Amino acid sequence: MQKHKVVSREEWLAARKAHLIHEKELTRWNDKLAAERRELPWVKVDKDYVFDGAKGQQGLEQLFGGNSQLIVYHFMFGPDWEQGCPSCSFHADHIDGANLHLKHHDVTVIAISRASWSKIAPFKKRMGWHFDWVSSHGSDFNFDYHVSFTEADRTGGRAYYNFETRDYMSNELPGISVFFKDADGTIYHTYSAYARGGDILLGAVNYLDLTPKGRNETAGTDWVRYHDRYETTDSHDACCDAKADLPQAVVSGS
Repeated sequence: MQKHKVVSREEWLAARKAHLIHEKELTRWNDKLAAERRELPWVKVDKDYVFDGAKGQQGLEQLFGGNSQLIVYHFMFGPDWEQGCPSCSFHADHIDGANLHLKHHDVTVIAISRASWSKIAPFKKRMGWHFDWVSSHGSDFNFDYHVSFTEADRTGGRAYYNFETRDYMSNELPGISVFFKDADGTIYHTYSAYARGGDILLGAVNYLDLTPKGRNETAGTDWVRYHDRYETTDSHDACCDAKADLPQAVVSGS
C-alpha cells in the first residue's frame, strides 16, 4: 500500500464533507435508478418450464412459494461441472441473511442452474446454504434468459449476453432475473441483469469499499475463494484452478 497523505483533524473534516456531497448525489441517483427500474415494461411468460429440486419437479409458478415476486440468481453450474462457480458461490453467500427478511416482504429468492439436482444437492450441503435451489436441466430456461449457451454459439465464436452479441466466453455465465405473478397466476418477466449488474447484491464488497485498501484485487473477484477453502492450502489451490478455467470476463465480472 502506498504511503498516504496525513493531515490535521480539521483538514480531514473538510475533505470528508466534500466527499459527502458526492455520496449524497450517488444516493439520489440510485433512488432515481431504482424508480426507473420499477417502471420498466413487463413481458408475459408463455412458456412452461420444469425444474427439479428438493421438492421434486415444479413449474415456474410453484417457485414463487406463495409470494408474488421472484428473484432468480442464475448460478453458474453446468451439467458436466463437479462444483459450482467460485464467484457465484460468493454471491450465494449473501442470500441467506437477506432472505430472512425478503421472504416476509413478498419476495422469494431462488438459485437456478443447469447442473442436475444430484450434483447441486451435495454442493449446497457442503456450503451450508439454506436458500432454495433447483435444476433447469432439460429445459430451455437458462437459454431463454441468456445465461447458458449452445455448441453452435461456441463453434461460431459469438453469443448474446448482457443485451449484446459478443465474443463467446463460456457455456455458462451469471445473471439475475426477476418475475412477478399476479392474482390469476399469470407470470411476467420484469427485469434481468448480467455481469457487473449483479454487484448490487454483494454486501461484502461494500464493506471493502469503506476500507483504505478497498477490494485489493487485480482482476475482479480474483481474491474470492469458496468460503470453506480459505484456510487449507490444497483446497485453496484447487479453488484457484477452478477459477483459472473460467474466462477472464467472468472472473472480473465485465
